[in-house]
Amino acid sequence: MAMRRVLSAVIGSTLLVAACTSSDAAPAPKTREITSIPTTTSTTVAPPTTAQAGDTIPPSTSPPEPLDYEIVWEETAGRVDTGRLTVPLDYTDPQGDTIDLFVARHRADGDRVGILMVNNGGPGSPASTMALNATSWFQSELTSRFDVIAWDPRGTGVSGGAVDCIDDDEYDHFYATGDITPDDVDEKNELVDLAEEFAQRCIDRVGRPLQYIGTNNSARDMDAIRQALGEEQASYFGFSYGSELGAVWATMYPTTVRAAVLDGASDPNADSIEATRQQWVGFEAALNTFLAECSDDSSCAFHNDGDAEGAFDELFVSLDEAPLAGPEGRADVSLGVAVTGVVRAMYSDQFWPTLERSLDDAANGDGNGLLALQDAYYQRRSDGSYGNLLESFQAISCADDPERPTVEQADANAELLIGAAPRLFPYTTGSYSCSFFPEAIDPRIDITGIAAGPIVVVGTTGDPSTPLDSSRKMAAALEDGRLVVVEANQHTGYRVNGCIDDAIHDYLVQLEAPENETVCG
Repeated sequence: MAMRRVLSAVIGSTLLVAACTSSDAAPAPKTREITSIPTTTSTTVAPPTTAQAGDTIPPSTSPPEPLDYEIVWEETAGRVDTGRLTVPLDYTDPQGDTIDLFVARHRADGDRVGILMVNNGGPGSPASTMALNATSWFQSELTSRFDVIAWDPRGTGVSGGAVDCIDDDEYDHFYATGDITPDDVDEKNELVDLAEEFAQRCIDRVGRPLQYIGTNNSARDMDAIRQALGEEQASYFGFSYGSELGAVWATMYPTTVRAAVLDGASDPNADSIEATRQQWVGFEAALNTFLAECSDDSSCAFHNDGDAEGAFDELFVSLDEAPLAGPEGRADVSLGVAVTGVVRAMYSDQFWPTLERSLDDAANGDGNGLLALQDAYYQRRSDGSYGNLLESFQAISCADDPERPTVEQADANAELLIGAAPRLFPYTTGSYSCSFFPEAIDPRIDITGIAAGPIVVVGTTGDPSTPLDSSRKMAAALEDGRLVVVEANQHTGYRVNGCIDDAIHDYLVQLEAPENETVCG
């Protein structure tokens, strides 16, 4: 599966969340706090009880009948409406338990083309913010012509089945402790215990819905949204993991696809080991570019007389041997914390100046900058609270992945990866992230896009999270994938320059698909 990335023994992966940045636009917003949500829900079928953690459902005794889907909208501000849609927890049992999806719509105000469904990645990111703040995400060529439709996918945000496995004050315990290069069996077992404890928390708190929040069901939800809106076809724009979701949707419901853009796509056919290797190599390549530029620039805070590479390697060795003390009440700044902080900065070269200073500070005994970068990766708020993105990410990834390796199998797999990216990923054990989760009852389907028509895939030359070669393989996996290459050091390509924007806008609005391997410099 394309999502099996290894970041730590607990989380096991690297988030595929879009980083939509450009030279003339601020980074796209992450997650907006929703302080009030309309309680009006609608479905023309009176729903059975909504699924709760731990519920069990008796098998259906009659042939299932589909639900009729409907959203009753409430206008909020500007051109934005919000509502809820009731969908089956298990689509094989549509008259069984249900969950609600929080859906937002930013209405077109020009010559309307139709609906544009959007997702910003993760998996696990609550995407409703993309409609609530549509003009921050998309240029007027899209917001004036499309109703932008975004929703918190099942298991995320304020939709049903939301995954909340741990409390805010436990994040450091699960994500900042543990030695990623254990020296003995006891240290290794600590990592295993953390992974098992995290999985059990999810099982206990989420219950049955934990097995129904995978990508296939989210694609089914997309079709339910389309039906509720009364549209024969939908257009789609997905970033990062949203590319994978869109490709699954296009494969499952090809005749409903008007157009689809997949920006920052992973290799859909890579197994867990190969997918991890691809992403490790991508992040390592971005880091090496950063270090080479720093060595060549005497104004770089981590210049170190032209040897930023050597200074970086020395710093990582020292953090492995002796972590730096963190702020009061926080975890120490260990090698694992440093890895996550550097990974965060690799998503865009806009973060590189911050990384320069953070590395220099750490070399001088102050690890707070690296800890702040890790906190940004985990989306820690100023009050010390966290959203549930990381927890949802883990649960959705495992719902999609049929593999449940034992500890021994995970360690054997790790042997195939050790040394693939030695500078940034010096791990010496396997990832146990899905080992203790319930079995995947609906693993992600194979992606083909057959009969969906041309689908535009955007790949960026310096993308560390979904490297260009991975996006190229997504385009090749689709029946009519059209790759557009963007030259930039960041994750995802939309709004990098006028070339890629025009290519996307012309395709989505006019259905003028670019030629495969078009390059936007």
